[in-house]
Amino acid sequence: MLVLVVLFPTFTFAAFFAMVFAVHSVFRRSPTAWKIAMVAASAVFYGWWDVRFCALIAASAAGNALVAWALAPSEGRRRSALLATAVALNLGVLGFFKYYGFFLDSAAHIVPDRDLPVLDIVLPVGISFFTFQALSYVIDVHRREIEPASLLDVSVYLSFFPQLVAGPIVRASEFLPQLKAPRPHRVAAGEAAWMIGRGLMKKVVIATYLAESVVDPVFDAPNAATTGETFLAMYAYAIQIYADFSGYTDIAIGIALLLGFRFPKNFDNPYRSLSIQEFWRRWHMTLSRWLRDYLYIPLGGNRGGSIATYRNLMLTMVLGGLWHGASWTFVVWGLVHGMALAAERLWTDVRSRRTLSQHSSQTDALAPLRWFATFNVVCLAWVLFRAENFDLAMEFFARLIAFDTSGATLDVSVAGPWLVIAGALAFQFRPDQLGQRLTTLLDRPFAVVHGAALGGWIAFIAAIGPEGVAPFIYFQF
Repeated sequence: MLVLVVLFPTFTFAAFFAMVFAVHSVFRRSPTAWKIAMVAASAVFYGWWDVRFCALIAASAAGNALVAWALAPSEGRRRSALLATAVALNLGVLGFFKYYGFFLDSAAHIVPDRDLPVLDIVLPVGISFFTFQALSYVIDVHRREIEPASLLDVSVYLSFFPQLVAGPIVRASEFLPQLKAPRPHRVAAGEAAWMIGRGLMKKVVIATYLAESVVDPVFDAPNAATTGETFLAMYAYAIQIYADFSGYTDIAIGIALLLGFRFPKNFDNPYRSLSIQEFWRRWHMTLSRWLRDYLYIPLGGNRGGSIATYRNLMLTMVLGGLWHGASWTFVVWGLVHGMALAAERLWTDVRSRRTLSQHSSQTDALAPLRWFATFNVVCLAWVLFRAENFDLAMEFFARLIAFDTSGATLDVSVAGPWLVIAGALAFQFRPDQLGQRLTTLLDRPFAVVHGAALGGWIAFIAAIGPEGVAPFIYFQF
């Protein structure tokens, strides 16, 4: 069970961050002391969950720092061998902790009469995130896109607590340059307050309400649900996972802003997308760019013809699905998205033969249909993502097409869940300038005004939200 300090929407974390911010204020003009303090704070943050795995992050930082130093002056085969070693070690650690049981279970079905070694392995929270960050660091050094950093800087980069357990996946080229200067005296407090407040509302109110009222009851026992309930649960989960994950990254970005760091944007209204390709440009954007730059393009990207492009899209999305979890449901979830991307690319190739004017007019006319199709493909795929196993996923899909209205356990005519879903979708289509204008407005008052406003907002959320805070969905990855 997760200890509350790693959950942002708790008073325990608020007390922890208040102490960290006080230390940050004292040492912000002394870069070395500040870095040591942040490594210590991150060790407390992560070690509060399980102190044993602090050694894992320390080993990752030390190992990748050493490889990066060795990479810098090397050439030719030695350089390639060092990179291969770093990639193998990082993926080996990730594979052991995350996929040992998965591969063991899969092997047991292939060779059922063999006694295979069984180990009780605890999955370190956030291992997928800091492993991908470590990989991007050594790969970028190998590509000569960045210079090797000190062990202390690498330790801060991999362990920085705001994004340690669930991202966003911040690249070394985005983070390390910000470490070179002392922490700024003036930070974007208004923007930080907006991000933290928005994230808390998403997680504590919207995601929790949908999970408890609709999603968990139906997904836990889909055979007991009607067709209307399964449709409601499917759409509710799409909103829940967005509110949950984007809520975490909003809070993480806001906390980082208060400490003088700017993290990359991770979500951009993904449910307004008109294609699966656009969806992945808007959903978990840091992972999408990571998969593109470190997997899809090295595989060959769109070079080598259409067949090679389709193959690379499929491989990238299948491996992206496996990154999310050690289960065949995640593999098939990635396969569905890969097939959809390949189908879209095929259709684009066919459409490109038409004139530009025909293409433009058709695109405008079909925009509502394209949105509807994209959103429902994404929602149907989310069923595989949420279901505990294939049997429950198949039961859920069967109920979707059963047109059964008997034995209802939920009252789908109740307006609450439907209004939340509709409101969340409508919010996706708000003008892009609205948030920018609000952020600019919030940057004007003094810090005490920001603090009072955020405090009042947190009190409001605590009043309307449920008791307790469930772990963020992406903690399991």
